[in-house]
Amino acid sequence: MPRQRLTAHAAAVALAAASLWGAAPQAQAADLAAAFAAAQQHDRSFAAERAAHDTAQPRRDQAAALWRPGVQFQATAGLGSSETDTRGAQFGAPGLGTSQGVDFSTSVNGGASTRWALQASQPLYNPQRRAQQRQLNTAAEVAERSWQVAGQQLAQRVAQAWFGLALARESLAVLDAQLTAVQRISQEAQDRYDLGDAPITATHEARARLALLRAQRLAAQNDVAVKERLLTDLTGLPVAALEAHAPAQVATDTTPLPAWQAEAEAHNLQLALQQLAVDNAQAAADRQRAGSSASVDLVAQVGQERIHGSGDYGSARSKATNALVGVQLTVPLWTGGMQDAREREAIALLEKERATLDAVREQVAQNVHTAWLQLATGAERVRALAEALAASSERLAATQLGQEVGDRTLLDVLSAENDQAAARLQLAQARTDWLLARLQLATLSGRPGDVALQALTAAMTDSGTKSAD
Repeated sequence: MPRQRLTAHAAAVALAAASLWGAAPQAQAADLAAAFAAAQQHDRSFAAERAAHDTAQPRRDQAAALWRPGVQFQATAGLGSSETDTRGAQFGAPGLGTSQGVDFSTSVNGGASTRWALQASQPLYNPQRRAQQRQLNTAAEVAERSWQVAGQQLAQRVAQAWFGLALARESLAVLDAQLTAVQRISQEAQDRYDLGDAPITATHEARARLALLRAQRLAAQNDVAVKERLLTDLTGLPVAALEAHAPAQVATDTTPLPAWQAEAEAHNLQLALQQLAVDNAQAAADRQRAGSSASVDLVAQVGQERIHGSGDYGSARSKATNALVGVQLTVPLWTGGMQDAREREAIALLEKERATLDAVREQVAQNVHTAWLQLATGAERVRALAEALAASSERLAATQLGQEVGDRTLLDVLSAENDQAAARLQLAQARTDWLLARLQLATLSGRPGDVALQALTAAMTDSGTKSAD
């Protein structure tokens, strides 16, 4: 009979533990996906990254425009003066013959002056402009990659907030279960004391544990409220819609470390961003180096200048029209050492970015190794804690039975209750840690935020893989 009662109680404890884990895995996956989708539309930081991402195409347009023709029009009107002297000219007119050594002089003082010019140019050869184009295209690519990184970071923030709330609610549920049990034990202790079957110390022990649990429950309620506010601020969803529950089980991952490292080396977004920083620094160095190079442009211009008024020789009017189509060569000769200094600075910055790339590559490899170890050992930890929870449940049932027959004290029962609650929370924390390590590996491998979350939910819902508990 005692053995049957023990087994029945263990089954009841297991059923209660399963109910505390909340909704079915399939519903939870949809809730987590919905939270991420809501955060994409609501989160302020992500909105800022979206605006930054919108700069990518304008930068590409700027890069393309660098090699297109440029046209400009200028017009000027005002007061001006003009004096012209021509010596030794040849003059000819109908009926007057031709005269040699003729002098011409015109003068306008403070007359009305107008000037206009239409100019067009097409770059043909310009190393500096080519380097600038590379910089603009690189900046556009940086905006694209940064947007992808923002999606990854948002997915991690949503998952951390989601499971943070799930653990807080789990802790509160465990405390509620403990309170119910200890209230019952406290009442039983009081009843037995009143009957003379138990000492007063048992009543005091139960009341002390009850007061402690009530204090812990207040702290747990505050923690739940804080975590709900955090997730609400992140997603914009009401508290009633936040069905965050810790996972009932997680699947193991047998992907070896070298495979994760190779994927991270090829696709990690932080590495890609730093490589773009190197490319940008190289383009900047090339641009400064090209500052002392010649450039060639196809140019065309037409213009006219007019002035009329009175001068030293009476009233005068002058109009000059010019037009030109040709090739313009520009060769920088001397900048006072400025160009050389800028080039040396750009080369130093390039070396800095290259060194940073090596550091980022090393850091990514370390992070992959750390996350993989957490994943590998986390699965074993989950299994061990699941066994510990089962054992603590059996121990609690046995201790309660022992108290009924007089072999165990009330303090033993309270200790067993506390140990079972601690084991339950440790198991929930271990499962969550495993899932977050899995998400971290997916992020380090360059997978987009939504894809990484899909892998995370698959680890909770895939019944075809081996479970870690």
